[in-house]
Amino acid sequence: MLDTFYRTINEDESHKVLEEGASRMSDGLTFRDLVDLDRLNSTARGIIQKVLNEKRIDADIDTIANLAQKLVARVSGLEFLMPLFKRDDISNIFINPDGTLRIQKKGMKTFEIVREKIAAQEVDRVVEALLRTSGRALSEATPTVDAKLPRIETLPGLMGGARVKLIHPVIATGKYDLPSISIRLYQTAPVTPDDIIGWKVAPEIVIKKLLEVIGKKARLLVLGGTNTGKTTLLSALCNGGIYKGARIVKIEDPEEIWLDHDHVVTLEARPAPPGSSVPPYTIRDGVDDAMRMSPDWLIVGEVRTGDAALTLFRAQMSDHPGLSTFHAETPEFAIYRVGNLLISDTQETDMRNAKSTFAMAVDVLIQVGWSGKERRIMSIWEVEKMLVDNEVVIHPLYRLGDEDMKPMTVR
Repeated sequence: MLDTFYRTINEDESHKVLEEGASRMSDGLTFRDLVDLDRLNSTARGIIQKVLNEKRIDADIDTIANLAQKLVARVSGLEFLMPLFKRDDISNIFINPDGTLRIQKKGMKTFEIVREKIAAQEVDRVVEALLRTSGRALSEATPTVDAKLPRIETLPGLMGGARVKLIHPVIATGKYDLPSISIRLYQTAPVTPDDIIGWKVAPEIVIKKLLEVIGKKARLLVLGGTNTGKTTLLSALCNGGIYKGARIVKIEDPEEIWLDHDHVVTLEARPAPPGSSVPPYTIRDGVDDAMRMSPDWLIVGEVRTGDAALTLFRAQMSDHPGLSTFHAETPEFAIYRVGNLLISDTQETDMRNAKSTFAMAVDVLIQVGWSGKERRIMSIWEVEKMLVDNEVVIHPLYRLGDEDMKPMTVR
């Protein structure tokens, strides 16, 4: 009787069942759903079985299981990323317009190719999956998109969440017409002073003295180039130097610092939605709001603009201790860059005034960088409060290779 009413599945019908199953299964899935593979497989089996029954098609258990696996792969769009998300030794994942998949391991300066010539269809599904949390699309109209991935406790690589940068092929050109995708995986647990001591970022006595400086409410600026560990060091210093129970307001773009404190409020910057009248929420807005929230400490993930720097410096000059990072290869370059940003982005017109603001607002500069293949604190400097010959005066407290850190004399 079954043979009379049900026909045996063939290749063409398998394709149609998958198409119908994908259409039904995709609706309403979040990124968290996409990475819950056990639940996804169970759901896929049920949908495949239902579509087969509706189409009156007969298929054995192995065929149904195979169709369910294909459906999960198609719907999730994360088939070649999932093995990487299951690892805990990766800090960056890159999909390049040439079709290569590369990773950068934690603490390493070099990159490793893990796959070549990824198919365009696979990359398209990955883009759709990564943007599922943002509700945005990558197109010629919006050729660059930022997104966040939530913390997923069942995936070691995503236990801290991640940030994603996608750039459309119209800008990121290449012979395969693929987008550029960069995924930064955050730390999977709060970074502690013991961690950075174990990584030999600086001698133990130097780290302990930095924590003492923070405990005295000194205002610190961590400097460094790309991928030098600025945020990682800042996180460790916050977790070890700020007393438990302190009210901390941190402002980030995007949220990245994981604090081991229970009284933390995070304000996250966001761009203006495309085509919307909704204004952006900037780092400057976050610092302005934080000033009205009675914080014991202000933490700014990274200062990138002059108006954000000026707002933060004004807060720090009004007895609000703060810790932040800034992109600069040397302390001298940091002073120069901040001065230029204050002049270009604010109403400040005098470089001397800009430098004076910097000197009054910052007590200690910590320069991080690469020493060979290892991240290290390259130097620590204290900042004089008064200019000399219209220049900011800084004194070294520690240089790479020193065994100890000199005491501060200014604060």
